[in-house]
Amino acid sequence: MLVRQETEADFEAIDAVHAAAFSDGEREPVEVELVRALRAGPGWIGVLSLVAEEPEIGVVGHVVCSLGSIDEVPALGLGPLGVLPDHQGRAIGTALMHAVVDASDGLGHAVVVLLGDVGYYSRFGFVVARNLGITPPEPAWADAFQARKLSSWSPSIKGVFRYATAFDDL
Repeated sequence: MLVRQETEADFEAIDAVHAAAFSDGEREPVEVELVRALRAGPGWIGVLSLVAEEPEIGVVGHVVCSLGSIDEVPALGLGPLGVLPDHQGRAIGTALMHAVVDASDGLGHAVVVLLGDVGYYSRFGFVVARNLGITPPEPAWADAFQARKLSSWSPSIKGVFRYATAFDDL
């Protein structure tokens, strides 16, 4: 498996990954349109949109981080992260997570936040964000809203996280 930055040639396959990974069987999952909207918006960071590619198969997973803020401090929002259902359980999501967190750190970002399962994301160094003084844009998310400090982290980074504007249109 190869983890690499997405290219324009991957857009359709990325849509298919999120459509399959988040499908409820009735309508197109919001994650598909979210990735499209992020790509077109001001919070887009192309080098943090990564695909997992299997030889002979193609793109089987995707993750993206976009630029948000904690009060006035730039911060990254992670998501969506999706893997084709028949490829789940093969450490593809793990590889994508390690790659996007490492790339975020290498670019000098201070923190990555996400909304997700605490049991799953804690293995990547994520903690409940309120323990770092970071609050979610929706108070009801508090127990599942998590943050991962990176090398540029400062304890002075505190406040309400705001996702990239594409999230506002969901």
